[in-house]
Amino acid sequence: MNQQWLFGSEELAARIRPFKAQLLKWIGNKQRFAHEIASYFPEHFGAYHEPFLGSGAVLGTLAPDRGFASDAFSPLMEIWRTLSKSPATLKRWYAERYADAKIGDKKEGYERIKASYNAEPNGADLLFLCRACYGGVVRFRQADGYMSTPCGIHNPIPPESFARRVDEWHKRTSGTTFSVMDYEAAMDRAQSGDVIYCDPPYAHSQAILYGAQSFGLRRLFDVTARCKRRGVFVAVSIDGTKRSGEVTCHLPIPKGLFEREALVNCGRSMLRRFQMNGRTLESEVVADRLLLTY
Repeated sequence: MNQQWLFGSEELAARIRPFKAQLLKWIGNKQRFAHEIASYFPEHFGAYHEPFLGSGAVLGTLAPDRGFASDAFSPLMEIWRTLSKSPATLKRWYAERYADAKIGDKKEGYERIKASYNAEPNGADLLFLCRACYGGVVRFRQADGYMSTPCGIHNPIPPESFARRVDEWHKRTSGTTFSVMDYEAAMDRAQSGDVIYCDPPYAHSQAILYGAQSFGLRRLFDVTARCKRRGVFVAVSIDGTKRSGEVTCHLPIPKGLFEREALVNCGRSMLRRFQMNGRTLESEVVADRLLLTY
């Protein structure tokens, strides 16, 4: 594998501009550098697939003509499917909970909505919670899916601003089909000439997050190998360096699977800032590996 700083396609980069208006806050959100990631995609490809959707930053930035986006987490995908089918409903969900959280103490309002979610996990509550929780770190207990993140110190954006983002994201994802699906099934449906972007849970930094403990990186690499053999282009974001480059994350990357590797500077670790009570953490700058099968 050619392990070095690589540069993406200038032609593709010229067509893909930074898109900063995130719809959801989510750990590992790639919104600030999604355009850089997308610049490493092939200049010409068929359908776009994103099987670990999360906040959908790369999807929203790329705005593909034909896309397939999925995640195994049902409440999250309820948000995305509602964006696609009924954006007015998504706006209403947010506005209602924004108003409810304004009644009385801010933290008490947040806790009411969190309790509603934990009693019956659903996209409507999760939508507001991910924008209002501390640091955007949506954290769940693996044993039962209980959301534990406390209320954030910031004020969530007002419904009017959120509604404008819904309209923009609805337009940008109009060519995308959203599904609740295991990533293996999602990747197996990709055809020769398609591109898959994977942003799975990170082994070195996301063990406290929903489903991360049960995620197997070797299985992902096995599925990636199958995709490569049938002519699908696969790009995988995964642990690179942390502590401002002092530590390189060692991972079981099979020899010969990836043709190239790039490093994408992600800035300061959002998760570490959450864990250390909001300190600026100048020493916690991290860089992701971007592994490419082509």
